[in-house]
Amino acid sequence: MSNLTLPGNPRYQPKDLQAYFGYDNLFRYVAEVEIATMRTLADIGIIPPADIALLTPEVEQKLLSITTSEVDEVERKITKHDIRAWVRLAQERSPLGLRRWIHVPLTSYDVLDTARSLQFLRAHTEVVKPLADKVIGHFIERTRTFASQKQIGRTHGQHALPITVGFWFATILSRILRNLESANAAAYGLVGNISGAVGAYNAQKAVGILDYAKRAIKKEESEEIGYAVPQTFEGLVLRRLGLKPAPISTQILPPEPLADYLFACVKLSASLGQFGRDGRHLMRSEIAELGEPFDKGQVGSSTMAQKRNPINFENLESTWLKTKSEFGKVMDVLISEHQRDLVNSAIARDFPTIVVNLVSQLNTLLRGDSPFIARILVDPEACKRNLELQGAEILAEPVYIALQMAGYTGDAHRVVNELALPLVKQGSSWLYTIKKIGEDGHDQELLDARSKLPGDVMSLISKVGGNSDQYAGLAAEKALEIAKIAEGYLAAPAVMASFLGV
Repeated sequence: MSNLTLPGNPRYQPKDLQAYFGYDNLFRYVAEVEIATMRTLADIGIIPPADIALLTPEVEQKLLSITTSEVDEVERKITKHDIRAWVRLAQERSPLGLRRWIHVPLTSYDVLDTARSLQFLRAHTEVVKPLADKVIGHFIERTRTFASQKQIGRTHGQHALPITVGFWFATILSRILRNLESANAAAYGLVGNISGAVGAYNAQKAVGILDYAKRAIKKEESEEIGYAVPQTFEGLVLRRLGLKPAPISTQILPPEPLADYLFACVKLSASLGQFGRDGRHLMRSEIAELGEPFDKGQVGSSTMAQKRNPINFENLESTWLKTKSEFGKVMDVLISEHQRDLVNSAIARDFPTIVVNLVSQLNTLLRGDSPFIARILVDPEACKRNLELQGAEILAEPVYIALQMAGYTGDAHRVVNELALPLVKQGSSWLYTIKKIGEDGHDQELLDARSKLPGDVMSLISKVGGNSDQYAGLAAEKALEIAKIAEGYLAAPAVMASFLGV
């Protein structure tokens, strides 16, 4: 029975990533690199036709099916080296005439680093991006649905100014979109290397492989094949795998391309964590503007039957907290000793945990026949109650700015904060209060500025209790603007097509 455990906590194991990072599937990508290398050696005339004919689909499948557990056993008992263990197993499963060509002219990290890039690229294009695109689609719908639903904005945990629920959704959507586009670009920027034990192509030059490749490339160019031809043997191998070569490598790839991708994933995880934190607080009993759908049979406490916990929002935030800690490992391997050391090898095996955690978050949002994100409840009455909680007080901003713009040369902010606000809290309107302060203080300039206030400002501040729901600015318009941008992203042709020259 295969061991398909993913890196990270066994509790969080998205099955859609098992084909890429499931433990016994890890060496499948090593096999892909080795097979691509042999095919390329045959293409340029080094492996004889009779030998490469032995690499049948059945033999390829045998190589692709070598499990990590099998490699581990040979490594522990015999080779004390993982790639040489794989080579032994591959030779045992290959016809005699093919065996001598396995792992020629490769070194371990030609295979391992290139395989790692291939894993992350495939996982992104086939799992992460499709799931994230679905999440974006639901965020667009939520943003549009609640674009005009008024809500009090909050800063420092305090009521600030009115926004809309759709505006809040849009702020998260914009971050998701930016970070996903960053992840897309970084994934398509992942590179491979077939450059030898120190990265200088020593064996390829010494035994003539580079010359064979050059001759083959010239032949391709003369046939006008219609796409850019790699100028090296390395480029020919990597083209088969859908990767581009690093500009230069040592025995290992430069760490930045993969670090860029993983950092983009961390940022994407953070934007989902922000949604979790906001949602969790908006579900607080005393706020109650948001609610999670509660499924039949679900409980919120082992003893308090009335509770409705924000379990999904909490998972989104807590998973982000786990993910950010994982990125420290990525930073640890940004340096190595000279052309390579073994210190970073074990650490890099944990890198997929970042993608595993991110996919867990995406699955949390999409879970269920009707996805969780599509069933999030918004309570308009709670939004209205909270918006009106401080009454006219939250209109202090337009009052002081309008007075300054109407010609008041004193400190309108001090007038509003120290003199007017206490009276407004007692139940006076802003318009009446400014008049009273001007008259009591014999401040004719203040009275003149009050008389010059625009009509819409007058209307906003004339009512006892205020008209705070009219002070939402461009919240609805900005929400719809972000939704439209996100729709444009979903409608755009896949970036991968241009990356591959399709």
